[in-house]
Amino acid sequence: MIVAMLQVIVKLPEGLGSIKEKRRIINSLKQRIRNKFYVSSAEVDLNEALGFSQIGAALVTNSRIHGEGVLKKIILFLENESSVELYEAETQIEEFGS
Repeated sequence: MIVAMLQVIVKLPEGLGSIKEKRRIINSLKQRIRNKFYVSSAEVDLNEALGFSQIGAALVTNSRIHGEGVLKKIILFLENESSVELYEAETQIEEFGS
């Protein structure tokens, strides 16, 4: 079993007036990631920061190549996303069992 994980920090547009506005953007982004790539995703840190958000995504697969490919596609999606700017991305692949 392979678990592929992605952690990103995204920069939000300047001029956000409230956490509520931020949540609207981040919730929409998380839902689009879930629907497009069939992964779990959540805001994992920087919850109260207006300018940035940290989002985690993960999937379980039987192929390391598949897991890496999906994570790369998510990163490309975020790089082309107009509502946020990709600030930092980190991936990790863990293998369990034999």
